[in-house]
Amino acid sequence: MALYLLYESASGYSLFLAHGIDQIGQNTEAVRGSISDINRFGKVVQLAAFDPFESALDALNQCNSVSEGVMTDELRKFLEKNLPQVKEGKKPKFSLGVSEPKIGSHIFEETKIPCQSNEFVLELIRGVRLHFVTLLKSLKPGDLEKAQLGLGHSYSRAKVKFNVNRVDNMVIQAIFLLDTLDKDINSFSMRVREWYSWHFPELVKIVNDNYLYAKVSKYIKDKSTLSEDHLSDLTDLVGDEDKAKEIIEAAKASMGQDLSPLDLMNVQQFAQKVMDLAEYRKRLYDYLVSKMSDIAPNLASLIGEVVGARLISHAGSLTNLAKCPSSTLQILGAEKALFRALKTRGNTPKYGLIFHSSFIGRASHGTRAEWLVILQTSALLLLALIALQIVAVLCLGRSFVSKLRSDLTFMTRVLHLAKTLMS
Repeated sequence: MALYLLYESASGYSLFLAHGIDQIGQNTEAVRGSISDINRFGKVVQLAAFDPFESALDALNQCNSVSEGVMTDELRKFLEKNLPQVKEGKKPKFSLGVSEPKIGSHIFEETKIPCQSNEFVLELIRGVRLHFVTLLKSLKPGDLEKAQLGLGHSYSRAKVKFNVNRVDNMVIQAIFLLDTLDKDINSFSMRVREWYSWHFPELVKIVNDNYLYAKVSKYIKDKSTLSEDHLSDLTDLVGDEDKAKEIIEAAKASMGQDLSPLDLMNVQQFAQKVMDLAEYRKRLYDYLVSKMSDIAPNLASLIGEVVGARLISHAGSLTNLAKCPSSTLQILGAEKALFRALKTRGNTPKYGLIFHSSFIGRASHGTRAEWLVILQTSALLLLALIALQIVAVLCLGRSFVSKLRSDLTFMTRVLHLAKTLMS
């Protein structure tokens, strides 16, 4: 049986005929030994046909199709023109060796040309790739390298361009930045509290919120200038007149040290930076909510925007998250605890990021495991529908949420009734 080899290069499609296989043997080791010798390999594998690409754009389109395992019309015409015709009802006397089984299956489905992709064929194709310039004598020196360089740049450029099906990248970056901002704002707020407490230490116990503390410290500046005339402005800042009066009274009897105008100016500037970061964090959260409502509205309705974004970030993409089994989704986010438990042979974690869902928090301790299974199963179903583009409407997620809430309320009442009867 004759063996043809299909080789896709940057210059075009090539078809090689491997005849006289007995000279190198049918085993893989013999093929590997013969590849290094071009004289021996050239007698066995010879060029049968070559179809160059028309342009760089055509080469890119053909490369994308081959990488996805799809046979193009150009490839089909090339094979039907240069391979023996396959007659119905008769067994073909040849086979086509391909490098990827996926494209081989597509070729066989469309043209009934028998294809094979095994280790023996891959070694022959490796030899063709190694001696391609020598076997294809029509190529000038340097032509193949230029074609490979141009096609490589075009293929890479097309892969990194904006893809409407990969808008989850923006969600991944947003949730990473949101977590980083939370840590930074918390650290900077503690620094503002510690810095300004040298001047007005009593303010820390009166104002607990970090953002509000930065606003109040920026407004007060020098505590010695604070008087009853500032009561209305302080009331607007803290939202409570009694607390504003308490701040004014504490400033009058404060035990803090005096700061120079230059020191106070630096404190106020740093407090303003913290306020700016907190305000940007709010805008970033709104942006994350809007992006989650666009790419995964059902998941956001079921478990929340932040938890859903963190799950997508840990999985790498929305499609990867949809492909995860239920057990993986359950412990996603607890990888360190999992590997620590496997290393120390301790108890493995039961929950991951999905535990932060409001449904799990409202469930009783005895039913959290059951509710977790229900929640992750519902989430995976919605993710599969979105990722496979079957349905992406928000009403489906809302119906899941309303059903889970009613079930949770009913289960809570049943457990409360059971405890009452048992007592």
